[in-house]
Amino acid sequence: MAILPRNISFSRQVLPVVVVVGLVLAVIYIAFGLPDRELTEPTGDPPTAPATLANEARVAGAGVVEPSSETVQIGTALPGLVTDLRVQPGDFVDKGQPLFSVDTRAIAAQAREAEAAVAEARAAIAEASSARGTAARQLQLYRNVSDPAAVSRAEVIRAEGEASAAQERLDLARARLQAAEARAGSARTELGRATVRAPISGEILAVNIRPGEYLSTMGGGGQPFIEMGETRPLHVRIDIDEEQAARAELGAPATINPRGASGTRVRASFVRAEPLVVPKRSLTNSAAERVDVRVLQVIYALPESARGTFRVGQQVDAWIPAKSGSGQ
Repeated sequence: MAILPRNISFSRQVLPVVVVVGLVLAVIYIAFGLPDRELTEPTGDPPTAPATLANEARVAGAGVVEPSSETVQIGTALPGLVTDLRVQPGDFVDKGQPLFSVDTRAIAAQAREAEAAVAEARAAIAEASSARGTAARQLQLYRNVSDPAAVSRAEVIRAEGEASAAQERLDLARARLQAAEARAGSARTELGRATVRAPISGEILAVNIRPGEYLSTMGGGGQPFIEMGETRPLHVRIDIDEEQAARAELGAPATINPRGASGTRVRASFVRAEPLVVPKRSLTNSAAERVDVRVLQVIYALPESARGTFRVGQQVDAWIPAKSGSGQ
């Protein structure tokens, strides 16, 4: 059974129409469907060398702003619910200042039990000491009797046994007191560990916990509970490709600007060069950039006036003078 009527030819009438419709759709797609390729000015300034180094030998590097103490990630020694959160991002804290606390009700109950055991052990020591004194006086009385017939040998032996037993009870009571005091001390230590304190003086950079949240000692989600660091001054960790590391004049000040803001530049003072050359991790998104290289990390200190311009974690471009005679 033919699909088309006998008076209509597919090759002469239908196929040309299909071709024309396809061409029209292709033109429409080309005209309206392709992405806009209009050229626009870049939104950010490309990295450019400072004027003082424009015609001088220099080494370029990319880096990240970090605290001078590096970032300290705070955890907890005890699992539990957060009952008291005392800091927020941006707070400056002193070393030893409380940051947050976890639930201590179970530990506090153990501490009370330990203190009760200490009191009981001290009472047992007093009782045993009194019994030992009585047994010692009784034995001394028997031994001071001049007439051997007045006190039998059996009574003397019994008094000696009672004195020895009283001394052993006293020794046992003292041992129990030491054990109770050790448990009480351990409970007090655990109570102290339930409050997490700042290990250094510095600024709170991030707080990833909330009151009522359960914390485990291993952390969750790959995030530390609190991040802090000494931000006075700020440091910049610059990555210099290993092939350029030998050219850099270590010890000389560096010119640094935020990524994409080459007009904002500061001079940073040299702090140190890390002894270990590490794989490259900080990328500049350059098409010619190699990622299979290792880098020398050099630390510079930003001036105090740059605190409002640079923030921890911000990417920067750096320009370091090269050694004389090393070329551009």
